[in-house]
Amino acid sequence: MKENKVKIMITFIFLSLAALINGCATMNDVVRVKEAGTEGTTEVYPVTMDQAWEISKSVFRWEGSDAIEEHKVERYMLTSSGMNMVSWGAVMGAWFEPIDKNNTKVTVVTKRRITVNVATTLTESTYHKRFAQAVDIIKAGQPLPRNTPN
Repeated sequence: MKENKVKIMITFIFLSLAALINGCATMNDVVRVKEAGTEGTTEVYPVTMDQAWEISKSVFRWEGSDAIEEHKVERYMLTSSGMNMVSWGAVMGAWFEPIDKNNTKVTVVTKRRITVNVATTLTESTYHKRFAQAVDIIKAGQPLPRNTPN
């Protein structure tokens, strides 16, 4: 009887770990869903392509991202954030498309590393909120701060 309970417990633990491992999102998943057009949030901002690029790096840094992988020729960047007290972290990407000389379309995709995780370190709406905040800072003639603005 006791032996069966141990076998059931081991099986449950093994299946739980397998589900978590298979449910892990990668940066490749972010690129794939963006290319498929199935996920992501897009906004147009009154900034140049170069300004949008620098703003995005600042937003990711403000929100605690790890190293930023820049693909400037292809007009996108990828990053991730590590685990904290409430989240297993996230993988994120931002894509830039110049509308004209002074306006840029910005699309961001964020995915939880573990799909069953309730919280995440950065949402698409928070990214765009911070991005808009950075646009206001630039339009006021100020440099982007290193630390998250109030």
